[in-house]
Amino acid sequence: MTELLDVKDKLNVSVRELSLGERMKMELIASLLHQPKVLFLDEPTIGLDVVSQKTVREFLREHNAKHKTTILLTSHYMTDIQELCKRVIIIDHGTIFFDGPLSEILDRFADFKLITIQCEGAANCSADHLAKYGEIVEQKPGTIQLKVKRDRVIAVCKALLDELPVSDIDIQEVPIEEVIRRIFAR
Repeated sequence: MTELLDVKDKLNVSVRELSLGERMKMELIASLLHQPKVLFLDEPTIGLDVVSQKTVREFLREHNAKHKTTILLTSHYMTDIQELCKRVIIIDHGTIFFDGPLSEILDRFADFKLITIQCEGAANCSADHLAKYGEIVEQKPGTIQLKVKRDRVIAVCKALLDELPVSDIDIQEVPIEEVIRRIFAR
């Protein structure tokens, strides 16, 4: 475990001399020493740099696959949830609001996608002209982002490509953070 988390050289270092990231990794190792069947993690990557966050996530994923440890994770970092969780439970004021796969949250609560286009000529790429396709989220010279209902994405993309001098098009899911924020804003 110390090798996987890159802290083998820190085993004989006093805890107060360890960085926050090193302490978090050591605490994770300590919690797994007795091979628990269930591991409760509260914000396991909080305060870690991006490299350490990735290392911890990969370690947890490998440990889970190898030892079949059930991991209950609470986190405000959506990247932790997206990379580690197959099942998500959203609890609102003590009541289970959602229980299922993360992908289902997007399907149920995000009824649109984001389409970003880049136009070579700005004449037809005006907000007035494009508003008929969806809600304009952002507009910069030569680039516009639209929020489009899921069931209209293909038709809108086809129309945009047919009508405009599109040099690039990008279709994205709504960021999961925004979906969760909208759920709790209800």
